[in-house]
Amino acid sequence: MTNQRVRDPLHDLVPFSNSELEKTLWSVIQTRPFQRLRRVKQLGFSDLVYPGASHSRFAHSIGVFHTARQLMEIIKSSKAEQESKQQRALAAALVHDLGHGPFSHAFEKVGKRLNLKLSDHENMSDILVRDSEVTEKLNELGSGFANDVADILKKDGVKTVHHAVVSSQFDADRLDYMMRDRLMSGTQHSAIDFPWLLANLEIGSVPFGVDEKKLGEVETFVLGPKAIYAAEQFVLGLFQLYPTVYFHKATRGAEKIFTELLVRIVELARDSEIKLIGLAKNHPLVEFARHPESTSAALNLDDSVIWGALPQLTESPDPLVSEFSKRLRDRKLYKCCDVRIEVAHLIDPKSDGGDEAVESIDKCCAAINEKLTEWSAKNGMFRPRFLFDDEKRSPYKPVSQSNGPLDRINIRTDGGSLVDLAERSNVVAALKTFKLYRVYVDREDTEATNAVKKITAEEIENVTH
Repeated sequence: MTNQRVRDPLHDLVPFSNSELEKTLWSVIQTRPFQRLRRVKQLGFSDLVYPGASHSRFAHSIGVFHTARQLMEIIKSSKAEQESKQQRALAAALVHDLGHGPFSHAFEKVGKRLNLKLSDHENMSDILVRDSEVTEKLNELGSGFANDVADILKKDGVKTVHHAVVSSQFDADRLDYMMRDRLMSGTQHSAIDFPWLLANLEIGSVPFGVDEKKLGEVETFVLGPKAIYAAEQFVLGLFQLYPTVYFHKATRGAEKIFTELLVRIVELARDSEIKLIGLAKNHPLVEFARHPESTSAALNLDDSVIWGALPQLTESPDPLVSEFSKRLRDRKLYKCCDVRIEVAHLIDPKSDGGDEAVESIDKCCAAINEKLTEWSAKNGMFRPRFLFDDEKRSPYKPVSQSNGPLDRINIRTDGGSLVDLAERSNVVAALKTFKLYRVYVDREDTEATNAVKKITAEEIENVTH
């Protein structure tokens, strides 16, 4: 059998050897659940801003496997027990995103609003790994192999360095999507020195415990002292991707439109008002809305299903479904009012970012949100007058906030001690949590636009005087 290969824009050739493990993983890639990932974009609506960012979860998943294989070279051992753990971790790296729905995280927000278990990609991934044709393929490597892989994805069991390959602050998933999203979006910042990081990566024993009490040690990845600047660059690069790519105002605006559209469709289906949706009863979107606990219904959903449904949804008798479908189809998004930036400019004009200023900004934004929510409830229409976007992202979790030594970046000092990156780097320690609060308004809704301006001005006045 000839070795299989994938030509990838980031990693170039990704080979699959004739080993039992990699032949099995190649067969996993051929399954329907994995092939579905070709039709789920990695960055959701980001290609509305960055036209090149149309890469799929399929490409990313193969890239994560390839990156995990490189990380695994550092921890390889001849012991049979270790080899088994390595195999399970590599399989977990390949299938870690198997359960993502259409437009990924935007779909999960719909699920949270309506309590749809299968919209959570981790829940869906767990089911597909444990009970689907993927399970059959994985269990060719041994009875219970698939369940062991699913346990790694759920972060169950005793944590080892192999878990760090799949899920940590320095894992194969993060390393691949940082480089891939930067490449495909075309942004020129957020570069990382991956070869140097890999060349300086080693295994070290890090103590863990509760409060000040040491309970033991665990093996995990450690970066040597020469890699500290590359580690800083890694953290900064990830942090920069959020405000510029992942949290871009237009991308988030499209996500808000999508969320309201799908919530309305599911609500109509639940109320047996399918005729108001504008789709056939057996359309995959209607089937999922009617049977949200059905794995097969969830498996029928992908980005192409949503885009393909838009022409029919625009003809829906329901005004919200019709309008928001047209907005997505034609990229006619709500206008973004970046309230937090306006508030911060007036409360903290020098952008000092002190704790007192941040607290005042937080309180002001919370007050504005409360007032706008009240205004919207009193002045309701068939569609929301405001779409709110309230989010924050920590650039790096310090020791006190992490889930243990596997969930942080450990640096070996010149003296041989192991310390957390935030304790070793003044740059990382100085980073502040990125926060945003935006309000999206219909450009033609002058009443709502004026309400945002008026309430924002009043609350800023209350804080500054």
